[in-house]
Amino acid sequence: MSQLPHHLGLPPFRQRSPWIGGDLQTLRDTLRPLRFPPDRAEALAIPLADGDQLVALLDRPDGGAPLGLVLVLHGLGGSSDGPGPRRLAQALAAEGFAVLRLNLRGAGRGRSLARGTYCALCNDDLRPAVAWARQLAPDLPLYGAGISLGGTVLLNAGLGGLDFDGLVSVSSPLDLGVCAVQFERRRNRVYQRWLMQRLREQTLADPGGLKEAERQALLGPTRARTIRAFDAAITAPRWGFASVAAYYAAASPLASLLEGWSMPPTLLLHAGDDPWVPVGPLRQLAAALPSLAGAGVGAVPTVVITPHGGHNGFHAPGDGPACWADRLVVAWLRRLSRGEGGG
Repeated sequence: MSQLPHHLGLPPFRQRSPWIGGDLQTLRDTLRPLRFPPDRAEALAIPLADGDQLVALLDRPDGGAPLGLVLVLHGLGGSSDGPGPRRLAQALAAEGFAVLRLNLRGAGRGRSLARGTYCALCNDDLRPAVAWARQLAPDLPLYGAGISLGGTVLLNAGLGGLDFDGLVSVSSPLDLGVCAVQFERRRNRVYQRWLMQRLREQTLADPGGLKEAERQALLGPTRARTIRAFDAAITAPRWGFASVAAYYAAASPLASLLEGWSMPPTLLLHAGDDPWVPVGPLRQLAAALPSLAGAGVGAVPTVVITPHGGHNGFHAPGDGPACWADRLVVAWLRRLSRGEGGG
């Protein structure tokens, strides 16, 4: 495990009883929903090139001038109102950051304002959102923090040259094909069924309507029952990919990271017992980092892999509103905001 938590003043991650094991860590916020104060975030509409809009929620810091603006992205089937983004935003605001919780295309409060749905490689949507965020706070550093697929979106954005001063991904897929295989395991049927229900509801509410083939893929007797089948029927064709394999290849950031493509300071956090997203691809990247650093490719990502923590769980003894991962992200971004680097 990286020594980064120690350097940031955090203890090593330990599981909080009774949330022991990857599944209970993952399900904790579902089995025991978090209680948040009233959401006082300001809803803002961000125009896109095709005339549609994304909806973002601006959380202002608790006091004083902001240290930076953090663009927070949700995961697959989620939204800016989900517990993960709200919990992280609350922790960031308490430590002096302004936060922009962005709903990706077709998600959450922005469902009625944008046709289609998002994917892991949606730089054309993210580019105007990043430009808009820069205009909102021109004198502040702009960071990105993504949960699950939201982290993959941000990594692809950074690799695509979008202007961030630092990026964080938590429990994020680096290889979408490997992740799809994981969801197809028998042990993960309940997870996949839950995600598929959310994806169906989100897609059926598309204000742009559905093609008949798409409707059959969502509701027909041979409807898509796996994430891979959904991506083959909906995501890949909507985003111009010839096949789901082509989509997964283009939208998986692992190969580009292994080649040492230029990135802003980047933190990748993952648990070894994540039941949704296998840790193997991140271990592969971690093993390659010394060679990348020796090759002088510039700033290499910082990788933190904990033995436990589940999928965006990281519930530790002594947690308050923020989990251990939230505290790590906040401490790392505070270090960046002081100009001390991300290593």
